[in-house]
Amino acid sequence: MQKKKESLWLPFPRALTKATFIERPNRFILHCQLPETDELAVAHLADPGRLKELLLPGKTVWLMDHENPARKTKWTAMLCENETHTSLVSLHTALPNKLVENGLKSGGLNEFAGWFYKRAEYKLSDSRWDFLLESKEGKELLLEVKSVTLAEGEKGMFPDAVTARGTKHVRELTQLSKHYETAILFIVQRNDLSYMTAAKHIDPKFAEALNEAKSAGVKLYARCCHITVNGIELGNAIPVVLE
Repeated sequence: MQKKKESLWLPFPRALTKATFIERPNRFILHCQLPETDELAVAHLADPGRLKELLLPGKTVWLMDHENPARKTKWTAMLCENETHTSLVSLHTALPNKLVENGLKSGGLNEFAGWFYKRAEYKLSDSRWDFLLESKEGKELLLEVKSVTLAEGEKGMFPDAVTARGTKHVRELTQLSKHYETAILFIVQRNDLSYMTAAKHIDPKFAEALNEAKSAGVKLYARCCHITVNGIELGNAIPVVLE
């Protein structure tokens, strides 16, 4: 049991540096100020979403430095405060897949009891799927993971920007559900939400596709995350409620 729990915890490889957000000149770059030196820190942002509710001038963010001299930016944006300045939100979209992979390999995700990790980045049809799982009986399950940061009150929402690619993936999963077990796991990269839904007001086509997927038998799951400046941990399951 301890090994399973440990597999859901992902420590950051280096200490994070506290900074103040100034502006976002493009989708993948943040300008921040380091309070101790007043130095301008240019940070790479892995999340291409709008994040307009989170990235407000003056908000506190946490950056991680890099030792690679070939990188154009010295820093990577890792965390920021939530809207009420009471907890942290992860800004790194690669973390959910790594957490889920660790959890699948260790058997730490109850949603997928009886399924075993087979491979990541599985190519099938016109897409590449995050994970392929297999049962003892030889059945296969296609799993797609979605990173969530957008919130309204206690409600998590996806996406936070129109995603034609995301809608395409959901519709393909709906078709593939005729021959495979299929599932979508929303990883909410914050711990202050109680349920998950589609952001219909942002992308009605995605919301429609998700409803169709559920009706076709695609399983929908969500988990929140516990986040500190030391690392990120997969938390409890929360319901997916489609409106």
